[in-house]
Amino acid sequence: MFKPSATTAMLSIMTMAAVLSLGTVAVRAAEDVTEDQILRALSPDKKPLTRGLSAGPQTSPGLNDEQAKFVQSIRGRATRSLSSAEREEIATIVQDRPKIDLEINFDYNSADISAKSLASVQALGRALVNPELKGSTFVVAGHTDAAGGEDYNQGLSERRADAIKRYLVDKYGINGTDLVTVGYGKSKLKDPGHPMAEVNRRVQVVNMENKTTASK
Repeated sequence: MFKPSATTAMLSIMTMAAVLSLGTVAVRAAEDVTEDQILRALSPDKKPLTRGLSAGPQTSPGLNDEQAKFVQSIRGRATRSLSSAEREEIATIVQDRPKIDLEINFDYNSADISAKSLASVQALGRALVNPELKGSTFVVAGHTDAAGGEDYNQGLSERRADAIKRYLVDKYGINGTDLVTVGYGKSKLKDPGHPMAEVNRRVQVVNMENKTTASK
């Protein structure tokens, strides 16, 4: 009968420890964003709990009359109906507003939300119906990496932004006019130095107009 040597036993223990250690890292890496993290990132008066999340400035300056008029004109608009000039205007307005980038995966070559990303989308839904945010106007912007042509990526980013909106409306009863969906394709890479990086494939949510000033 084979009896393991002390060296063999020690190697086995070290191997098991390594596996357990790797398992812990994997769990932490796969940890989903929480409702509280999203709430803090999108609330102007709260400090974000980022810890690896990408959150924008937490100041929320009021819209001027021209901007407010523009926001009202795009509420309820179909994503594909936005012109390139309107998309750029949205990008300009949201620059200094509370925002968060969410890594939401979709099935390959489709706008179907992957099962592993549902928890993050659900956390987003719970945050947006929280009394602190409910009734505000949010931008849901879809972004892709640099793979593929511009027209293809533009359409894909729009469909994916629409998919998030449909889920939030259907599952959480959020007013569709409170969600402005826009697609940017590969035109606004988060990491231009690595155009194919996964970080570029994201959905950005921005608190565009606080509920205290939003016109219902």
